[in-house]
Amino acid sequence: MKTAIIINSESLGKGDDELGKKLLGAFLRKLWASTKLPDIIICYNSGVKIMAKGSAVLDALNGLSEKGVEIIACGTCLEHYDLGNNIEVGRKSDMGEIVSIMTSYDKVITV
Repeated sequence: MKTAIIINSESLGKGDDELGKKLLGAFLRKLWASTKLPDIIICYNSGVKIMAKGSAVLDALNGLSEKGVEIIACGTCLEHYDLGNNIEVGRKSDMGEIVSIMTSYDKVITV
């Protein structure tokens, strides 16, 4: 079963942003330690910021990548946040590929 996880914000949940960033970090680190991993993590909107230099969750993303999880970022979102090609992990993608993944994978989870 092919599984995709969507990260559409640099924090998890609504409310306090600092708490949300801590929660997202905890989620990604627990996922990294898990034996059941997604096939891909898709980041869009402000979620692309977690892939950039200075992100507090690069350790988890790099660990997930080393375990074979593909990590992609929306190119339009990277440009919007002036990140261009300045991501430390994963690769740049486009909405066409994101739509293709979301419509062809067995399970798509948005966090």
